[in-house]
Amino acid sequence: MRPDDRKYSPTHEWVKIDGETATVGITDFAVQELSNGNTSDLVYCDLPEVGRSVKAGQTFGEIESVKAVSDLNSPVSGEVVDVNHVIEEHLEVLAKDPWKEGWMVKFKLASKSTEGLMDAAQYEKFVAQAKH
Repeated sequence: MRPDDRKYSPTHEWVKIDGETATVGITDFAVQELSNGNTSDLVYCDLPEVGRSVKAGQTFGEIESVKAVSDLNSPVSGEVVDVNHVIEEHLEVLAKDPWKEGWMVKFKLASKSTEGLMDAAQYEKFVAQAKH
């Protein structure tokens, strides 16, 4: 089961809200889909600059594997206040731990709305359907 302290988007990003701050990353399912379980298949990650404002659903960066390029879509609206530059250089961190060490960006929330996002149980069902 995926962590139940966050919400999940249909495009496989997660958001963990703590007060006025939201931490965003991609799920283990997204990592698996991009890398086929081979962490060296992840080749590039482009994350935004601090200070950039993003609306929910808007692309904030991209991640690339030998197999595909995928947009990173923000599950929330806000201003980027921190970026995990470690994963831009060390994508294996993202592959090993997408939930803690592999976070991507932190936003100062413009709104705490999580409309359109799933809880962990709903996301589990969503992923199970995607596999069929």
